[in-house]
Amino acid sequence: MSRIGKLPVAIPAGVQVKIDGSRILIEGPKGTLEHTLAPGISAQVEDKTLRVQRESETREVRSLHGMSRKLLANMVTGVSEGFARKLDIIGVGYRAELRGNDMLFLTLGYSHPIVYQLPQGVTAKVDRQVAITLESRDRQLLGQVASEIRALRGPEPYKGKGIKYSDETIRRKAGKAAGAAGS
Repeated sequence: MSRIGKLPVAIPAGVQVKIDGSRILIEGPKGTLEHTLAPGISAQVEDKTLRVQRESETREVRSLHGMSRKLLANMVTGVSEGFARKLDIIGVGYRAELRGNDMLFLTLGYSHPIVYQLPQGVTAKVDRQVAITLESRDRQLLGQVASEIRALRGPEPYKGKGIKYSDETIRRKAGKAAGAAGS
């Protein structure tokens, strides 16, 4: 049995879970999220907990059991608390600016500023022009947006310039002068 799949998902106060066959609708203070379960996976609500079960022991169903439970747990957390991801911009002249609620203007050393349109459901805050905080109720969408913004100018290993996650560490390389001096 899946160790993650058999764990119950606690439903906090203010969150409602509606199950209609394989479709699950989760509503909370931060909004609404919807998910369709894979065939062979079922869910049920019993006294403020959500349980995910598998209907057969085939390899495909067993592999989807834990993932389905984790997706539903992320949805419950998202509609009650939400998720946040922080990005840091490192480099002289590199900066970000938020115009309106959904337009991110990034100056990243290219000949032109990059305009990034935030998708529906993701909000951004820019602190000191070099720190971006992205927030959303959908963890998958938040991760995708953070990855796309980071890919605009990934951190380089010599000086560390670029966009990185705030909890990411960049392995630095020595460079030509340090390598030649040691020989």
